[in-house]
Amino acid sequence: MKRSDFDLDLRFGQMGEIYVNHLLTAPIETVEAKRDRKWSRTGNFYIEVECWSDNTRSWYQSGINTTKATHQAFVIFDSVLIFPTERVRATVRACGSKVECSIPPNYSRGFLITPEQLLSMTANGENRAVAQQSRHPE
Repeated sequence: MKRSDFDLDLRFGQMGEIYVNHLLTAPIETVEAKRDRKWSRTGNFYIEVECWSDNTRSWYQSGINTTKATHQAFVIFDSVLIFPTERVRATVRACGSKVECSIPPNYSRGFLITPEQLLSMTANGENRAVAQQSRHPE
């Protein structure tokens, strides 16, 4: 019978606590929070990359393309998933399903990704993630 590696498991857990503490207290760390009303129905997060300007009558870079935040937080009911912004960008590049939001007055373009895709990218590394199809939006 294999015994638990309590000291290794404890250290691993403590390293997680240090990471979360650093994320919450470091002055250079910034978190942009996202809430998606459709997430519970579609299973997707919408990641904006462009917005429409009525003034210039053209699309311009926005959202994940222009954020200065180091991390992206996805609020899911009473829980939060937090990922480094670069990890979200990599997931969009590798797995995102392109979509356009044409709900006036906030026209935008973006990508749909699932929490599973974000977690897969985290577990497997951004270059080895298995691309999964996003679920279709409603």
